[in-house]
Amino acid sequence: MNERPSAGGRRPHRWLSATLVAGALYDIFFASLMLAAPRAASRWFALPLPEPGFYLRILAVLLLMLGAIYLVAARDPARARGVVMVAIVGRLAGAAVFGLDAATDAAHSFLWPLAIGDAVFGLAHLATARGLFR
Repeated sequence: MNERPSAGGRRPHRWLSATLVAGALYDIFFASLMLAAPRAASRWFALPLPEPGFYLRILAVLLLMLGAIYLVAARDPARARGVVMVAIVGRLAGAAVFGLDAATDAAHSFLWPLAIGDAVFGLAHLATARGLFR
């Protein structure tokens, strides 16, 4: 975290940085599972595997890129306001999409943990971004 301390010696957005790092690690973990052990991850999380496998691999690459972008933003959230805004809106939108699908299709109840995970990160980013968008 490369932020300059404020007058009180504290980093102004250290909690936001922490939530971005946690969100990045969450995304990188799932992307790594998707690439390294897709069948095991499918069984563990009761998630169906898409066919052909290309779609899962390209989604994993995109998820790795997203995690990397969150890590870059975590270094200086004030300079990466746009990324922080996308992280907030994207996580909350993901939570809504996962939750809506899980609520309207009993066969997709496996999406609830993903909806909750995205909601937690979106709300954590929002709560810790105070003063960033003035």
